[in-house]
Amino acid sequence: MRLFLPLATLCLLALPAPAQEAYRASVDAWHAGRVARLSAEDGWLTLIGRDWLNPGENTLGSAPGSTVLLPDWAAPAKAGLFIVEGSTVRFKPLPGSGLLLNGKPAVEAVLKSDATGKADVLQAGRVSFYLIQRGAKVGVRVKDPEAPTRKAFHGVPRYPVDAAWRVEADFIPYNPPQTRAISTVLGTSEPMTTPGLLRFKLGGREVTLEPMLEDPEHPQLFIIFKDTTSTKGTYPAGRFLYADMPKDGKVVLDFNRAINPPCAFSNFATCPLPPKQNQLEMDIMAGEKYTGSH
Repeated sequence: MRLFLPLATLCLLALPAPAQEAYRASVDAWHAGRVARLSAEDGWLTLIGRDWLNPGENTLGSAPGSTVLLPDWAAPAKAGLFIVEGSTVRFKPLPGSGLLLNGKPAVEAVLKSDATGKADVLQAGRVSFYLIQRGAKVGVRVKDPEAPTRKAFHGVPRYPVDAAWRVEADFIPYNPPQTRAISTVLGTSEPMTTPGLLRFKLGGREVTLEPMLEDPEHPQLFIIFKDTTSTKGTYPAGRFLYADMPKDGKVVLDFNRAINPPCAFSNFATCPLPPKQNQLEMDIMAGEKYTGSH
């Protein structure tokens, strides 16, 4: 009787047993860190709100109809104003609000958003909130470390770790780097820079993916991709994968480290969607799965 094993299994069995175990252990340790960051006191699971600001005055408080609504146990009915003037947002706390700004009693100030790399953080009790910039839209993201999503979190399911899903890709640079309009779950698009093309073989097929640069100050390749497992076990909108910058024209892609986007865990995240060129007609049975329970 001849036993046929999947290509991925054959590749993994080709490794010496100690190397297999060391590789699995390294991915398991990385995943444990990923889960710890996800479930941290300021992680994605703590999001409880995301409100968009309009030009002029925007109210903050627990009163119904507030532009930025806070829980009634965290803030008074009227706690402050966000005043949008062109490209700047000025915050004005109201008397008796008890709010903090960057850990100190809040005073009137122009706020920095997350687009600057370090947003100013306001706090009402245990609830924190800060400005987010998404294209021309400016909003306020609200977090609570006691959010139900965080308290009910029990980890992220994933495929068994398999070294066959760790591949080396050729990096073909664009000269100059190109800009792509990447769609988001908000129905908007954001310009992102792609430095080149990744070309590699997987299961005997040639595959290409176009990586983006998410944070120029911390260069890393950011791959937004979707494959055919999205209809049978992984997040329907696609997944993310990060990789080190090219070295000698090569990039290592480890699909065992493919992760769900923040939108898989919260309705208040603002995720980019995979561009058409990164939608693969094949199963990538590696990385995180999705049960629809978050």
